[in-house]
Amino acid sequence: MFAAGTLATTSCDSYLDVNTNPNGPDQVVAPHLYLPAMQAELALGIQFDARYLGRYIQNWNWRDVDNTWDRHGYVSGSDAAGQLWRSVYWTMGENLTDMINKAEEEERWDFVGVGHVLRAFGWQLLTDYHGEIIVKQAFEPGRTTFEYDTQEYVYEEVRRLTLLAIENLERTDGKVGNSTLAQGDLIYNGDRQKWLRFAYGLLAINESRLTNKSNFNPDKVIEYVDKALQSNSDDASVRFEGAVSTDTNFFGPRRSNLNPYRQSKFIVSLLDGTNPALSDPSLVGEDPVFTEQHLKDPRLPVMLAPANDGEYRGVTPGVGVTEYSVANERPRNLWGTATDNVAATTANKYLFGNNARFPLMTYAQLQFIKAEAAFIKGDKATSLDAYTKGVNAHMDFVRSFVTNDASTPEDEVAVFQARRNEYLASEELMPRTADELTLQKIMLQKYIAQWGWGFIETWSDLRRYDYIANPDGTIDTDPSNNVFAGFELPDPLFGLNQGKPAYRFRPRYNSEYMWNAASLEKIGGLEQDYHTVEMWFSK
Repeated sequence: MFAAGTLATTSCDSYLDVNTNPNGPDQVVAPHLYLPAMQAELALGIQFDARYLGRYIQNWNWRDVDNTWDRHGYVSGSDAAGQLWRSVYWTMGENLTDMINKAEEEERWDFVGVGHVLRAFGWQLLTDYHGEIIVKQAFEPGRTTFEYDTQEYVYEEVRRLTLLAIENLERTDGKVGNSTLAQGDLIYNGDRQKWLRFAYGLLAINESRLTNKSNFNPDKVIEYVDKALQSNSDDASVRFEGAVSTDTNFFGPRRSNLNPYRQSKFIVSLLDGTNPALSDPSLVGEDPVFTEQHLKDPRLPVMLAPANDGEYRGVTPGVGVTEYSVANERPRNLWGTATDNVAATTANKYLFGNNARFPLMTYAQLQFIKAEAAFIKGDKATSLDAYTKGVNAHMDFVRSFVTNDASTPEDEVAVFQARRNEYLASEELMPRTADELTLQKIMLQKYIAQWGWGFIETWSDLRRYDYIANPDGTIDTDPSNNVFAGFELPDPLFGLNQGKPAYRFRPRYNSEYMWNAASLEKIGGLEQDYHTVEMWFSK
């Protein structure tokens, strides 16, 4: 009552006027206190939305039949698939701006550089996911409606910000010598050189999207990759502690977010020797475990889960496990447990552990980007070298997850190495001459290397090649001729698609459709098939 009486005798306007910006507080804290939440939320934004995007690209699909997202559809009036939007505009948003401004005041140029590259990375992810997004007006104080920018503009802004990040990361004046970056950096623990390499990796990704454009410059891609991550030790990933739900990997069993998901038939085909582009007839009967079958990729049992009968199978989009009439033949969930009631303490499985780091960019990924660019240029020798490095790097990456499980009779470490030796010795799988390398092999190995984390990059690849196009851009009825050999679109597609696959996700419902619909209408966002409109970068 006393407080109410006090307020009644003062000016409400002046008492409540605590911020000059209604979207953020005036008080700015030390730069290192901003970083952990923003970095974790960036990873979580990707992971949240991967529950939907992962189905479009057939990393995994739903356990049950006739799922909307499996068929490239969407749920109207829902924020599903809009978490990355929230992460970039809200969790990072003004917080990232404040961090950069405070760091500039204190001449902490490493924080300024990291801030700019995080902003650029956020824009790159968001535009590749949604298409047109809001950049110019995004953080203008006092605005309640916001105009969308073209994807071409966003790409230019990503380049500008990334070059600005490199400029600041290379500075040695100011307080760089007394840096606190390591105190808040969940990705590189304050290593400025690794952030520099990350920035060049982002430039490579930005340029590599433009393979369908007349001004595509493969030499630039190769140059950027060569300046980017130098080995697996440079991989960018966000760490999680895994002790309680709030600091646990979103894909971990404690969070229970992936229980109804099953690996797709497509990823199984890439790892079990049945995909026509990654198969070698001379390796039939050579597997040390499945002795009558084609040699398995050593990564198969580490990344994927077997059915109860020990065989590896996947699901068809929109069909789920129902196509397997025998229960023991149905694929298990991603942790490989026999039931979907998964204990919070279930043992780690590949990237799906409670404390597993979540990758944002890897050396293997960038090597495949370089291999594709060199292949398009016609420099097959450079392409083959990058392809070989990419495969070996991802083999090493997966090898780090191998453990001997007491419940299995095989020595998993020994089996992995035996399979790897035979796999790498195959001239079909690992060409010895540049003329034997194909675009199919490059893109399929890249798909494998990004499975379970590189969702937006994989989707960008699929869209650049129109999902089911041949290397020359034509489409025929034989899926084995596709760049992504064996990849087939769901049949039927979602009804509102009008026979077209998805090329973008609709902006976040509770932000744009509730409050910014007039601006959204200008870019066609109110149309029921807006999510099928092709991206600028893929045209």
